[in-house]
Amino acid sequence: MEGRRHHRLVVTVAALGIGASLVSAQELTTLERPVALAAPLTEAPTLDGNVLDDPAWAVLTPTSGFIQKTPDTGRPVSERTEVYTAFTTDTLYIGVVCYDREPERIVVADSRRDSELEESDGFQIILDTYGDEQTGFVFGTNPVGIEYDGQVTREGEGSAFSAGGFNKNWDGVWEVSARISDIGWSAEFAIPFTTLRYPRGEEQSWKLNMQRNIRRRNEQSFWSPIPVQFEIYRLALAGTVTGLQVPSQRNLKLLPYGLGEIHQQVSETTTTDNNFEFGIDLKYSITPSLTLDATYNTDFAQVEVDDFQINLNRFNIFFPEKRPFFLENSGYFAVGVPQEVELFFSRRIGIGPDGEVVPIIAGARVSGKLAQRYNVGALYMRTEEVPGVAPENSFAVARLSRDFPNRSYLGGIIVSRRGYGPDSDEDSNHAFSLDGRWGIGEYGLVEGFIAGTETPGAEGGEHAFRLGGSYDSERWSYNAYYTEVADDFNPEVGFLTRKGYRKPSFFVMRRIRPENLWGLLEIRPHASYNGYWDFDGFQETGFLHLDTHWEWRSSYELHTGINFTREGVKEAFEIYPDIWVSPGTYDNAEAQIVFYTNRGAPVSFNMRMMVGGFFGGDRLSLTPNLRFRIGETFNAELAWNYNDIDLPEGAFRANLGQLRLSYSFSTLINLQALIQYNDRDDIWGANLRFAWLRTANSGLYVVYNENQDLHRSELGWTRKDRSLIVKYSYLFDLLN
Repeated sequence: MEGRRHHRLVVTVAALGIGASLVSAQELTTLERPVALAAPLTEAPTLDGNVLDDPAWAVLTPTSGFIQKTPDTGRPVSERTEVYTAFTTDTLYIGVVCYDREPERIVVADSRRDSELEESDGFQIILDTYGDEQTGFVFGTNPVGIEYDGQVTREGEGSAFSAGGFNKNWDGVWEVSARISDIGWSAEFAIPFTTLRYPRGEEQSWKLNMQRNIRRRNEQSFWSPIPVQFEIYRLALAGTVTGLQVPSQRNLKLLPYGLGEIHQQVSETTTTDNNFEFGIDLKYSITPSLTLDATYNTDFAQVEVDDFQINLNRFNIFFPEKRPFFLENSGYFAVGVPQEVELFFSRRIGIGPDGEVVPIIAGARVSGKLAQRYNVGALYMRTEEVPGVAPENSFAVARLSRDFPNRSYLGGIIVSRRGYGPDSDEDSNHAFSLDGRWGIGEYGLVEGFIAGTETPGAEGGEHAFRLGGSYDSERWSYNAYYTEVADDFNPEVGFLTRKGYRKPSFFVMRRIRPENLWGLLEIRPHASYNGYWDFDGFQETGFLHLDTHWEWRSSYELHTGINFTREGVKEAFEIYPDIWVSPGTYDNAEAQIVFYTNRGAPVSFNMRMMVGGFFGGDRLSLTPNLRFRIGETFNAELAWNYNDIDLPEGAFRANLGQLRLSYSFSTLINLQALIQYNDRDDIWGANLRFAWLRTANSGLYVVYNENQDLHRSELGWTRKDRSLIVKYSYLFDLLN
C-alpha cells in the first residue's frame, strides 16, 4: 500500500509541474500523457458529494495538473481541481474536488438528466476501456449532481444521432452526487463495472481524460491537455488510469414495463380507444465486451415527439432517432455520410413513412468487441402489419470492423429487409458496403465507403461511394470529398436526402487567436462548397459559403457570411400550398448573420438572419431564439422560424414556432412540455411529459399528446388527435 501511495505522489507532483508553466499549442500534442493509479477500497465512499470529509477518500492521494484549452490555451488553470480514483469489487469510484474562490458565482443552468454541461460549471470524464483510441464512455455532472453520459465512436466524429460521433442519448446505470460548499463544489461518481464494457483480464489499464468547465470565465481545462481543435473525445491524447482490478462480467438485467393508454380522435365523429400493453427488455453480457439486448413488444411512448420542420426544397428532411433501444451502441452500425447517405437508419424500423407507429413484435441485438480490436454488431427486428401503411416486415443488420493504430479502421455491413405481404416474393431489399479510414500523422485522415443495393425490379446502377480526406491542426482545418449516388441506389433501411448525383465538396478554415483585440477570443474565417450534378451533367444544387465567426471571451459570438447558390429545378414542385416553383436554373446570393449572447446566463438570445435571392425571387428568413431560466429548476425556450418569400409564382409567409418548458423537482423528477405550431401545414401539437426516474430509462412516465390539423372542413370541423399514456418500468439486476 505504501508503494502505491508513493507512486501516486510522484504522478501528482509531475502533473502539477506540467500545470505550473505555460505550454505552447505545438507542445500540447507531444506532451507525455499523465498517469493516475486507481486504489482498491475496502469500504465504499458515502455517496453524498462530500469528498473532503469522507474517510474513504482521505487515505488516497489525488491527481491534478489540469491545463487550459480555452480561453488561454496551455496556461495554468484559474482554479485547482483534484481527482481521486478508486474501486471496489463491483464499482469504479471517482471523487472530484473543484475548488472555487467565489462559490457564490458558480453557474448551474439545468438539473435535468443529460442537460448540456457546456452551459454550466461542470466536470466530465471519458474512459476508453479497450485502448483503441476511438471508442469510449463519457460520464459527467454539474454542481447539483445531474447524470450526464454518452457513448463515443470514431473519436466523436460524425452525427450525434447516426453515422458515429458522440451519442448523448445512451443512458447507463450509474450514480453521482454533488454539493456546493465554501471551497467550491465536489462530486462523487459510482459507476458499476456492469455498465462498462472491457476486455478479459483481472488487472487493467484504461485510457482516461477529464474536463472541467468554469462557465463564468468561459474556461475549459483538461487533465491530459489537448489543443483547441479537439474535444475530450480525442482519445489518442488521453492519459491513463492503471491498477484497476475488474470483475468478470456478470450482467443479466430485465426491464419489464406496463402501459395504459386512452386515445381519442375527433373529426366528423369522436372515437375513443383504451389500450393496455406490456413488454420486456433483456440485457445479458455474453462476454465482458459483448452484449446481447433483446426486446418483446417494444414501446417508446415516453420518448419526446419529433420537432416540426418546414421543408422549403424538394428533398427529404432528416428526423433524428430518439428511441433508447436503437441508440445504444448505434455507432457500431454507422456507415455513410451523416444525414445524407446512411446505409442503416433505425427510424425505418417501427415508424411509417409519415411518422405512423408500426408496432415492433420483438427483436434482438448483439454488439461489442471480439479480440479487443474487432467491433461486431448484429440486429434482427420484426414488425407488425399496419393496413395502408406497411406489411409485416423483418429487418436484419450485420456489421464487422477492425481497428488499426492511429484512428484507422476497415469494416463492412449488410442490411436487409423482407416483407410478408401479398407480394412477398418481390418485397425485399438488401444493402451492403465496405468502409474505412486511415489516420495520417496527428492531424490527417483519409476515409471513404463503397456501397451497393439489390431491389427486385430495379434497373441500372445501384451503387454509391465517397472518398476524401481532412486535416485539422491548431491553425488550419481542411477537407475535400467526392460523393456519388446512382439513380437506382435504394437503401430502404437507410436514409438518403436525394439520389442520382455526383457531389464534390470542400471546406477550409483558419483559426486566429488575437491578443488584446476588442476582447476577442477567436476569429474563424472559412469557406465551403457543395455541388450536386446529375449523371447528364445538369447541376441541381450549388452552395458556396464564405463566412467569418467572431467569438468573444464573454461568450458572445457573431457570424458574418454570404452565400452564393444555384438551384437547378428539372420538375416543378409545390413549395407552399398552391404555389409552385417552375423548372429552370436559379442563381442567387444572400447575406447571412448569426448572433449569440452568453448561453450560460439566466437570459440568453440568439438569432439567424438570411436575406437575398431565392428561386428567382426574394427571401427574408429570421430564426430568433430566446432562453430563460430560474436557477437550475425552471427552463423556458421560445424559438421561431419566420420566412417571408416573394417568388415569380406568388408570395407567402411560413412560420414555425416552438415553446419548450421544463421544471425539475429533483435530478430524477421533472415535468417537460413541448408546444409547436406550423402555419405552412396549419398544424399544432403539444407534448407534456412527467418523469419520475429510478435509473436511466426506468421509472414512471405520464405523457399527454395532442395534435390538431387546423384546416376546417366544409362542415366546420377540424381533426384532433389526443392521447394520455401512463407507463411504468422497473429494472431488475439479477446477478448483482
